[in-house]
Amino acid sequence: MPALTLTATDLARLDTDVLVVGAAPDADGGVRLVGAAGLPDALRGELTGSARALGITGEADSLHRLPAGADLAASVLAVVGLGTLPADGVPTHEALRRAAGAATRQLTGVRSVTLALPAEDLAQLAAVAEGALLGAYAFDRYRKDAPAPAEQVTVVTPRAKDAAAKKVTARAAAVAAAVHGTRDLVNAAPVDLFPAAFADAARAAAKGTKVKVSVLDEKALAAGGYGGLLAVGQGSARPPRLVKVSYSPLRAQRSVALVGKGITFDSGGLSIKPAKGMEAMKSDMAGAAAVLHTVVAAAALELPVKVTGWLCLAENMPSGTAQRPSDVITQYGGKTVEVLNTDAEGRLVLADGLVAASEEKPDVVVDVATLTGAQVVALGTRVSAVMGTDDARAAVVDAAGRAGEQFWPMPLPEELRASLKSSVADMANIGDRFGGMLVAGLFLREFVGSTPWAHLDIAGPAFNEGGAHGYTPVGGTGVAVRTLLELLETR
Repeated sequence: MPALTLTATDLARLDTDVLVVGAAPDADGGVRLVGAAGLPDALRGELTGSARALGITGEADSLHRLPAGADLAASVLAVVGLGTLPADGVPTHEALRRAAGAATRQLTGVRSVTLALPAEDLAQLAAVAEGALLGAYAFDRYRKDAPAPAEQVTVVTPRAKDAAAKKVTARAAAVAAAVHGTRDLVNAAPVDLFPAAFADAARAAAKGTKVKVSVLDEKALAAGGYGGLLAVGQGSARPPRLVKVSYSPLRAQRSVALVGKGITFDSGGLSIKPAKGMEAMKSDMAGAAAVLHTVVAAAALELPVKVTGWLCLAENMPSGTAQRPSDVITQYGGKTVEVLNTDAEGRLVLADGLVAASEEKPDVVVDVATLTGAQVVALGTRVSAVMGTDDARAAVVDAAGRAGEQFWPMPLPEELRASLKSSVADMANIGDRFGGMLVAGLFLREFVGSTPWAHLDIAGPAFNEGGAHGYTPVGGTGVAVRTLLELLETR
């Protein structure tokens, strides 16, 4: 991740490889420059007057590079689009975040990038800094010629000398590090990231921090009665794990439990997926990755709240030892489940984690999972779903709004609960196909008791199979980390 600095230096005197200013469409079909008041007047005039000829539209995600000319110390001038502005002409914080990320994502192979976007107040500065660091990401574990992001990112702001501004940028760096760490895990090949390897990754992430890690292996899971994890993992030669990561500051008066689905590869088991449906299933552990790095970031930010993460890790594979449709398993806590579809496995491992988390009586439990294809059908690939008790669900939606992530509240209709009835067990693991996302939420609700609870289904947004956009790369996105951190900060 690049080093991030602040400056109040005049734009014309900034010695940088690329100086970035913003642009937005205007009402006359041209563009207006945004955050570029320090540019020499002649240059401003040339840019706005020649925008059409240069192809500068101001549309979101657009980036145009130009020779800086003799009036600037920078080598290259880049114009990044902010998209259509609100009526007051002031970009939203998310527009700033995305524009900064679009710039650093596309400006690879250079040493330094300086962003001259609106950063007059601390909220604007936070958005620009966070977006810039989120966009400056590359996954190079397997590809050593991956385009490298800039080594140095500088944000132009009049608050450059303020102590509060330094705190804002330190938080942005911690948030971006957590998102990058989550992306790295999601992008890892499943041959390398299996349950035991994930547990090792958790220990490595917590090393040198105030986060404690404990791991239950397959023998401890069997002794403890974690039937969901064992059943899902029994078809694989690489057995399951339950990893607990805990941050417990002395002054904490509130406690939050986070439970993450960590299916390191999901073949569907004996209810096997079609080949095309498996291509992105290395990402089925994105919830657990987000939980791990949220807890580590909470410790780095020294948040005064106790946070416990539960990483429910298994590999769902077909074999002679795999669970079968019509098997009955006993979840941790004693509830029995008839397995009608082995591809509805995420809820089985989460159920074990939710019971374990609830036993510690936290103030709220939040689970995060790439749980259902129905989420993608309902909300697409950029909007996640939130279900749960009213207060917890509302708190997540509010936190997401502040973080700049899109989460939409969904109901848990009581009439759908009947479809989970089983003639041989306490419940079945699948119910009505229609409303399948909501049925999965109702299944999970059975395992949290009276604890306030929210369920985040991030199936679509967790892994970007389309084109990069804003600060979002292709592959793992790190979705939910920023929302979870906002939620913890409000606690």
